[in-house]
Amino acid sequence: MNQVPNSGTPRPGLQLPPRLANAPVRTLMQPLARFLEIESASGVLLVICTGAALLIANSVWAHEWEAFWHLEMRVVVGSWELRNTLGHWINDGLMTIFFFVVGLEIKRETVEGELRSFQKATLPIFAALGGMLIPAGIYLLLQPGGAAARGWGIPMATDIAFAVGILALLGRRVPSGLKIFLLALAIADDIGAIIIIACFYSEAIQVIALGIAGVGLLVVLVLNWLGVRNFVSYFLLGAMIWLAMFRSGIHPTVAGVVLGLMTPGRAWISQESFTTMMLDFIDRLDGRIDRPQALGKLTLTARETISPLERLESALHPWVAFAIMPVFALANAGVQLQPAAAFHPVTWSVAAGLLVGKPLGILAFSWLAVRTNLAKLPQGTNWKSLSGAACLGGIGFTMSLFIAGLALKGQLLDSAKIGTLAGSVLSALLGYTLLRFSLPNVTVAGEVPEDRQAKEAEELST
Repeated sequence: MNQVPNSGTPRPGLQLPPRLANAPVRTLMQPLARFLEIESASGVLLVICTGAALLIANSVWAHEWEAFWHLEMRVVVGSWELRNTLGHWINDGLMTIFFFVVGLEIKRETVEGELRSFQKATLPIFAALGGMLIPAGIYLLLQPGGAAARGWGIPMATDIAFAVGILALLGRRVPSGLKIFLLALAIADDIGAIIIIACFYSEAIQVIALGIAGVGLLVVLVLNWLGVRNFVSYFLLGAMIWLAMFRSGIHPTVAGVVLGLMTPGRAWISQESFTTMMLDFIDRLDGRIDRPQALGKLTLTARETISPLERLESALHPWVAFAIMPVFALANAGVQLQPAAAFHPVTWSVAAGLLVGKPLGILAFSWLAVRTNLAKLPQGTNWKSLSGAACLGGIGFTMSLFIAGLALKGQLLDSAKIGTLAGSVLSALLGYTLLRFSLPNVTVAGEVPEDRQAKEAEELST
């Protein structure tokens, strides 16, 4: 085995290629590309799980299926006990992880994404604001009073997994600017939905429990400031904060969002420092160093070149996309398609909010932002393609079903689910059709996906 000569200077062959070293935009685009790929594949799985839930809910096993999600599950520690149905454990517990990843994505977008500056954030924020106000207004116009009025928040959210899945069907014809706009719109939508859940769909506030949650969040801030990187510490603190939120009356999933937003988005060690340390380690592999100790330091340094935000998002996002969201769909999308529910006013109110209100609000407020010179259309898009993306914004599903479960009960809930499914399907079909005929045919011979992604990243940097 040849030994590496001990040299005081790094060898030229181990240096980063100039193109990679001078193209930070490619590094910034990698998390976005990975996020979109996972969401696109997740959308297919969500369709399968939704179809399965609907089939079983309308079969001879409907009663057993409903009873399964109402099985009681308990957590007992000594004399202390926490009990809930399986369905509620999914919606209150597993979905907290979903909301934690949402919080991470919001943080990433505000640190290095489309929401990091006023100029970049203006268009998606305006679009999201219109995409929330107009659907809620349409719903309240159709359901002005009674118990059904509580469902005004149902048609306000966009499901990014399904929306990106539709864009994936159009392949390379979709400009990168339109993809990023839709992602930023969905993130801004999520922020609005989280605020709505916290303010309007929480129960009576228990001040003591809320104070305990606040103390737990303060401890998290202190640990972040001290540089504590132990996962177990944060997991135990997060569990305590979740339980305190659960007892406080504020929906416990809000704890996941807050913890996601508090996750550090900057790496402790720069890539340059890691490269220097790695080359120094290679230069001294001549038997005169303590290799286990040096490897331990090198491993720790390598880990800290990735921010906790990116590390957690990379680890959790596939679990959320391919496990938690499909389980949520199985538990919540199953509804008996009875005429009474299908033709209920709530069904049409939710469907109208998604199919009409979302695109109308997104386009109207986007036009206002562009007209007043506060924002510009994304690169490579026009109002026709933006109209198609606005229709895809009407795909509610995950967040809409989640809010429906908080807002309504019984037949009203079943009607809201049917309205959500109908409005989302019609919005997907309309959005795909508009984009299919508004986007140009693009074929570049000999171009591989990686080269195309790099080209899109370079275009975004201009």
